[in-house]
This record gives sequence, structure tokens and C-alpha cells, in this order.
Amino acid sequence: MSRTPTLTTTPAEAAPTNAFLRWFTPELPLARVAMFRVFIYLFIIIDVLTISGDVIAHGWTPEFYQPLWLARFLHIPAVSVLGAQLLLAAVIVFSLLAAAGILQRISGWVVAITFGLWMFYTQGYGYVAHDHMALVIAALVLPTVGVARFRDVGTTSAKAGWALRVVQIAVVLTYFYSAVMKWIASGNIADWGNGAVIIWALMRRGAEWSKPFLEMPGFLIAGQWATLAFEFLSPLALLAKGRWLYGVVAFFCLFHLLTYLALGIHFLPTVICWAAFLPLEKLVPKRFTSTGTA
Repeated sequence: MSRTPTLTTTPAEAAPTNAFLRWFTPELPLARVAMFRVFIYLFIIIDVLTISGDVIAHGWTPEFYQPLWLARFLHIPAVSVLGAQLLLAAVIVFSLLAAAGILQRISGWVVAITFGLWMFYTQGYGYVAHDHMALVIAALVLPTVGVARFRDVGTTSAKAGWALRVVQIAVVLTYFYSAVMKWIASGNIADWGNGAVIIWALMRRGAEWSKPFLEMPGFLIAGQWATLAFEFLSPLALLAKGRWLYGVVAFFCLFHLLTYLALGIHFLPTVICWAAFLPLEKLVPKRFTSTGTA
């Protein structure tokens, strides 16, 4: 027989009295982390095989390696072809284990290390894709939660809340930092807002259906200002609740769908991390929450 699980808090985690700490480390169901873990680790496999699948090719040209500052600090050398192949195998194998909840801490930490190295190598050759920031952060913080099972729908944990909150912060900062960098790069935010950024993008890589918008420069400039506005306001997503939160998540996902259809830019590594804002435990099949389920 099954029953609706009651919420329980792990005994070692007393609710903090400080308001900020209560917000920063909310008590959230461990099952939410278990579901989010599946999303993240399976997507990491997709990412290394497709989106960031250039590391093995980079192994043939170590002379072009331009390590990021953190890679320089850690003295990470250029990757070889064999090293890249072994690294790819490790990311895939341990991501599968982590997604399945097998050796959760060990597999999670191995993914955090190997995927982190993969990111150093894919972005150490002259191009840095900021859309991967939240995904890397997710891989780094998920192992800190410890054991989280699908059946833990009624068990809450501050560790689960902290990990998901950190991912949420990384997601919104991806947009906020993007707006800040537009300001810094242009020298004057009005220059970017009134510029021809979208016009240039449509001319260079726009889909056929989007080309008529080139005849509407005023509309495109308005779109640029709207983009700046929601990027600067993106941290408000951290305060949204209920339908407002669902609306925010839907808005950003629809925005990325539109940019993909118009320009072929998908931003999937960030999009998948928007799942950290959602009550994913509701997706857990009922058989996992039944009494006596292992």
C-alpha cells in the first residue's frame, strides 16, 4: 500500500535563525535533488558528446592551448589525444553512475573533477562559452548533498536547499553578468542598446523567417533594450514564488527557444539548470514513494 509521505527534516540540520541563511539554505526535499541529478548528469553526457565535443580535436594542437586563469593557477597542462579520450570515457561512465544514484558521492565528485577538466580544455583555445557556468557549478555542488533518493520525497535537507540555491544563483548571474559585460565592452550601455547587434546577428546567421525583421530596426532596438532589462532584472527570479516563478522560468526558456529558431543559438547548458527552480520531486513516480520501497 502507498501513502502520501510526510515531510521530515534530517535531525542534524536545525533551521537557522538568520533570515538570509534560511533563504540561502532552505529545507528542500532530497527527492528534488535526486531528480535534478538525473537531468544534470545525463545532459553532461550530451554536452561532452555534442556541444563541447571538441576536446579530442584540441589534443592534436597543444600549441594553441591558452589556459584560463584558473587553469594557469592549477598548472593544468595541455591535453593529449589519449588524455582527452580517457577523460571523455570517465565523464560518460561516472555521469551514468551518478545519474543512476550509484556510489553517489564518489561518482558525483569524479564527474565534478573530470567535467571541470573538460571545460578547461574546451574553453582554453580562444573561446569561452559563458552558458556553461551554471552547469559546471551544478556538477560541483551536487556531490555535497550526499545520498539523495527518489523515495526521499518527504525528507527535507538544508544541504539540498543550499546546493539548489547555489545553482539558481549561478543561473541568474549568467544573465546579469552578460548585461554587465555588454556595458563594459560598449563603454556606454546606451551604445549597446541603440546599436545594431541583433541586426548584425540576423544578417550573419539569421533564419529565413527572421530576415523580414531587418526592415524593422526600431523593433530590433526595442528588443535589445528589453534584453538588457530582463538580464539586469534576472536576480529577481531568486525571490519569485508559485505561478510567478513558473512564469519566469517559462519566459527565459521561451526566450532561448526563440533565439534558437531565429539565430541557431540554443544556450541549453543554462536552460537545463533552470530545473533547479522547479519542484522536481513531483515528477517522481508514485512507486518510489510507496511504503517499503527501497
